[in-house]
Amino acid sequence: MSDSSSNGLREPTGDSDLIDTDYEIGQDNIETQIGPFGMDIHNPVFLISGLSIIAFVFYALALPEQAEGFFGWLRPALTSTFDWFFLGAANIFVLFCLFLIVTPWGKVRIGGLDATPDYSYIGWFAMLFAAGMGIGLMFYGVSEPLTHYTTSLAGTEIGADGVRTDWAPLGAAAGDQAQAARLGMAATIFHWGLHPWAIYAIVALALALFSFNKGLPLTIRSAFYPVFGERVWGWTGHIIDILAVFATLFGLATSLGFGATQANAGLNALFGVPIGSTTEVVLISAITAVALVSVLRGLDGGVKLLSELNMGLAFLLLFFVLLAGPTLLILTGFLDSLMAYVQYLPALSMPFGREDVNYSQGWTGFYWAWWISWSPFVGMFIARVSRGRTVREFITCVLLIPSLVCVLWMSVFGGAAIHQVIQDGAIAVVEAPLELKLFRMLDGLPLAGISSLIGIILVIVFFVTSSDSGSLVIDTITAGGKVDAPVGQRVFWCIFEGAVAIVLLVGGGLAALQAMVISTGLPFTVVLLLMCWAIFKGLQTEPR
Repeated sequence: MSDSSSNGLREPTGDSDLIDTDYEIGQDNIETQIGPFGMDIHNPVFLISGLSIIAFVFYALALPEQAEGFFGWLRPALTSTFDWFFLGAANIFVLFCLFLIVTPWGKVRIGGLDATPDYSYIGWFAMLFAAGMGIGLMFYGVSEPLTHYTTSLAGTEIGADGVRTDWAPLGAAAGDQAQAARLGMAATIFHWGLHPWAIYAIVALALALFSFNKGLPLTIRSAFYPVFGERVWGWTGHIIDILAVFATLFGLATSLGFGATQANAGLNALFGVPIGSTTEVVLISAITAVALVSVLRGLDGGVKLLSELNMGLAFLLLFFVLLAGPTLLILTGFLDSLMAYVQYLPALSMPFGREDVNYSQGWTGFYWAWWISWSPFVGMFIARVSRGRTVREFITCVLLIPSLVCVLWMSVFGGAAIHQVIQDGAIAVVEAPLELKLFRMLDGLPLAGISSLIGIILVIVFFVTSSDSGSLVIDTITAGGKVDAPVGQRVFWCIFEGAVAIVLLVGGGLAALQAMVISTGLPFTVVLLLMCWAIFKGLQTEPR
């Protein structure tokens, strides 16, 4: 290993603050060895995380009743205790991003002073949009705006303790349809706007800065060199990467579980396929098998091809709902929803003194944990396509472009559903479970059979691309930042992503998925808070 003077941050010399910022690492900083079955094992991250996931799967299968009881207790226990922590941390991430935009460090260029963007603005924006699209938008595009609309319209909610209470912390008046619609959209956009993208921006900027500017491996531990120094190559770094693996895997498993339940609901509505855990297990197994084919075909022949198909189908469905639904109302509602979001943002962001317990704990607390668990996955993707951008340009675009796309998606799908309820009294949409609301909304539009089939295909393809891309990210972390690790390792992670989703669905349904994503998102929130300090320290030594 090289000495500490060449491995660490170099101290400023003289009065100049434009200092050489290269990090140099010796080959022995990354412990690698070729293990069984030709796997390039990064000890002990791969072994500990892999064996832990295998043990978790066998535990949930061997003791399903005990596992179900544990998951049922875990989710409300964590959200009721730590909802303030998730909300406060997410606010810090947004404020830190805004701080970087307005400071001189915003001029720092990712990749160095002479770096040029790898992609045009159009291509870069398209990939940022692709990163923001996923099963979550399909699952919640109709269900969340409609749920918040109906609860605020009634002026009541069901709290975490099962007690129905008044729900008017934002000034909503029970029975006011227009106000309820604005509040429902604002509450939804809050979960898909600046806060989640600030979470992704933190991880993406850290990975890009310390990989492209400092020459460190593309893995989570590298971002903490300014904080822990040489210890990032030892157990401190191992623990950080293991937490990243657990968070990413359970975040992906949650999305896969949502995708399976929604695909099951759509197939039932369209073809009468039975709804139940058996069907969901078959779906996850079959779609994981398709994901394995994508893994074996590689990035260009697999995930890239499917991503392009995804984007085309997503835009097709979006424009169909926009044109077949109340077009003018949706377009005006888009702007009104943005204004409502800005108006209610301070109240929605408040981590203390909340009356709307079900919203802050059951929705926001879960969402922030979910976004945080997804952050290594999305952050690594964004980092890899953002070389050559300045920090100011990077954060501004990562916060705004995907947020606007998510607002548009929610405005189109949620706005169409709310209009159906107000104008036509579409009780079937309101009473449908979350996973079925999309298809009930499509039933109220022309060509319902075709649009519902496209929706099912979209969910399935999102499932495949998430599983394939997630396997690549987890494999990169467990292989010490290598992007060319053996395919067998990606196959391993792909299989166990599906296995974890299956055992969680069987052992407690969606509540179990949410419980595990919160339990892994909680410690990783601490990692992200430390990452903000590491970014601050790293930017201080960058020429601008």
